Amino acid sequence: MKLRHRRKLVNYRENLDKPLGFRPFIFSRVFFLWALLGIIGGAIAGGYWIILEFLIHWFENFTGWMVVPVMALAGLFAGFVIHFFGDPGELNLIVNNIRFRKGKLDPRNNFSMILSSLLCVASGGSLGPEAPLVQVTGSTGSWIGKIFRLKGEQLRSVSIAGMASGFTALFGAPLGGSLFSLEILHHKHVVEYYKAIIPAFVASCFSYLVFALIIHLGLGPIWDIPAYEMEDKFDFILAVGFAAIAAFTGWVFIYCTKALKRLFENVSFPIYIKTLIGGILLGLIAWYLPITRYFGHHEINELIAGGFSVEMLLLVLAAKIVAIAITVTSGWRGGFIIPLFFTGAALGLILHSIFPEISLALAVVSCMAAINTCVTRTPLSTTILLATLTGFDYFIPIFFASLTGYFLAPRLPFIGSQLKSEA
Repeated sequence: MKLRHRRKLVNYRENLDKPLGFRPFIFSRVFFLWALLGIIGGAIAGGYWIILEFLIHWFENFTGWMVVPVMALAGLFAGFVIHFFGDPGELNLIVNNIRFRKGKLDPRNNFSMILSSLLCVASGGSLGPEAPLVQVTGSTGSWIGKIFRLKGEQLRSVSIAGMASGFTALFGAPLGGSLFSLEILHHKHVVEYYKAIIPAFVASCFSYLVFALIIHLGLGPIWDIPAYEMEDKFDFILAVGFAAIAAFTGWVFIYCTKALKRLFENVSFPIYIKTLIGGILLGLIAWYLPITRYFGHHEINELIAGGFSVEMLLLVLAAKIVAIAITVTSGWRGGFIIPLFFTGAALGLILHSIFPEISLALAVVSCMAAINTCVTRTPLSTTILLATLTGFDYFIPIFFASLTGYFLAPRLPFIGSQLKSEA
């Protein structure tokens, strides 16, 4: 029986390399594998989100000066988790493993990533759950691929499909999530990953359906951006101007993060002491400016509807940039995409406050697109994600803003592993 099973697996893997027209039955099996990845990814994301919301509601009970000791303790415990259960790494590690280790993502540190990121995100850190979900679902895809004895591009494809399922579940954008999982790799020959496009699409669709069923997700935008009406066919030029300012803000964030990273690296403290220090600093910022607490999923709507003065918006923008940088460099776990969208929204509100005749929606969405693209170098997926999350119907200005942020990004990328070329 074992020999027969081994022969079936060998035949299965050999048939994967044949043209699709000559292996419809084999292709259907592969489709079910991709669908399985999406179902598992959606279930993981749904469970993670339920626990995260429960913890956030509990941590929200601590307000005022209490946020300082609470976030300090959360940072300390998250550091203990990383110290005793293993360092799950950051987005750099995922990109490196996909590009240089044929998609071999190690699931052994998933427990550490899940527990530490839940503590960091739920207590009010300025990082979101997208990076932990991408790592956990991507490594799960890699593990399933090993069960089916996939290697090379096939293993890389299922790992990318797993990443796409996690990202899609959180943002509710199957197309944007699929493209992000490919675009974040930023390979100079990204066409080499074309085999992963369809697996990512299939896994994303199934992941979204499962996630929506688990948390009763509604269809439609999640951020209440005012409706946009095109006043001029050259509004995209305004979008480029807003994007240039946002790209400069992206530079500020990148160099602020690099400066703090050098500072924390020069301190020879254990990880739990660094996360403790980070928690204290983040707690002080959140005490003074409560809207900067958390990663921005709900706070973006609060910011848009808040009627803040220009002075307060400038303070919020600066504090949020510093808070994200502290969260990234002090060992706290999470993703910076939604927090960057928050900073873009704050910048867009500042521009609209100074020049009230310009469209608020155009300024906000353009800045959100450009600052995220400047940092992550993902213009296509950023455009699609923002169109989905904001309900911004006019696609062209977002795309021009994303491309502007991309081409005005620093020569050295924020995600260092994007710079490396494959040997």
